[in-house]
Amino acid sequence: MRKPRFTDWLFLALALVIGAAAVSVALRPTPGSAHSAHRQPVVTADLLPAAHSDGLSEAESGYRFERVTTPTVRGPEVPVAFRIIGPDGRPVTRFLDNQTKQMHFFAVRDDMNVFQHVHPTLDGDTWRTSLALADGGAYRMFAEFVPLDTKDPKHPVVLGVPFTVPGDTTFVPVPAPAGDTVTSTGYRVARVDAEARIPAMRAQVLRFAIRDPDGALVTAVDPHLGANGHMTGFHTMLLSATHLHPVQPLGAALADGELTFHSLFSERGEYRLFLEFSHGGRVHTAAITVAVD
Repeated sequence: MRKPRFTDWLFLALALVIGAAAVSVALRPTPGSAHSAHRQPVVTADLLPAAHSDGLSEAESGYRFERVTTPTVRGPEVPVAFRIIGPDGRPVTRFLDNQTKQMHFFAVRDDMNVFQHVHPTLDGDTWRTSLALADGGAYRMFAEFVPLDTKDPKHPVVLGVPFTVPGDTTFVPVPAPAGDTVTSTGYRVARVDAEARIPAMRAQVLRFAIRDPDGALVTAVDPHLGANGHMTGFHTMLLSATHLHPVQPLGAALADGELTFHSLFSERGEYRLFLEFSHGGRVHTAAITVAVD
C-alpha cells in the first residue's frame, strides 16, 4: 500500500476547511437588521395586533415620510416641513384625530436631554412646524398619525427620520432608572411601582404620583390634548418611540393621587418616558427613565 504523501494530507486539510465553511453558512441566520433579529424571539402572532409602530423607519404600512425642510441649524424656532405620502403615492392631508390632533410631531436628541412635542399645521399638502434647538447633536424626529382607514385607531403610525445639527454639543448622560423626578417647574413626579421590573411585550399599567412645588399631592389635573395627560417613551439606545395611553377618563379624579397609563414596550433596555400634564394653568413635562426586561 502506498504511504500518504504530503500533498494527500494537504488536500484532506483543504476539504475539511471547505466543509466546515459550508456548515457555517448553512447555519447562519437570515440576514436582517440588528433590530429585527432582536425582536424575533419575543414577538408572537398573538402579540402582533397590540404592538406599537416605533418610528425606526421612514416608511411603514404604505405611508412614507418625505422631507421638505430638515433642521440644520440651532435656534429657538427652526423650521421643519414634510409630507406624508400615502399608499397611492400622493400626499395625505387628513387623518383621524388622535388626542385632539391630526398630527403629533416629536424630536429627541440621542442623549434624551432634548425633547420636543409640537403639532404641525397643514399648508397645502405639506405639514409645517418649528423646533427649539438650542444645542447641536444627533437627533431623530417622529411624525405620529392615525390613518382614516385604520382598523386599530388606538395604535397610530409613527414614522421617524434622523437629522443632525452641527456645532458643539453639550452631551448629558441619560439618568439611570429612578423612582422620581422633578420638572423644571418644580413638580415632583414619582413612579408608584418604581421597584417593579417592566417586562417586554406585556401590557401593564404604569402609575405616577404628582406633587406640586409645595409638596401637596395633585388629585386632579386639567385637560391636556383631550385627556388627563400625554406620555411618550423613547428607547435610549435604539431611539424607537412608544406611545402610552392614559387610563383615567378625561376629567376623572386621580385615585390616590395617581395618574395612570397603559404601556406595552416591545424592546428590552432602558426607556426615557416624557409625561406631559396640565395643572395650575400651564403644561408641565416630566422625564423619567425606566428599565424593561
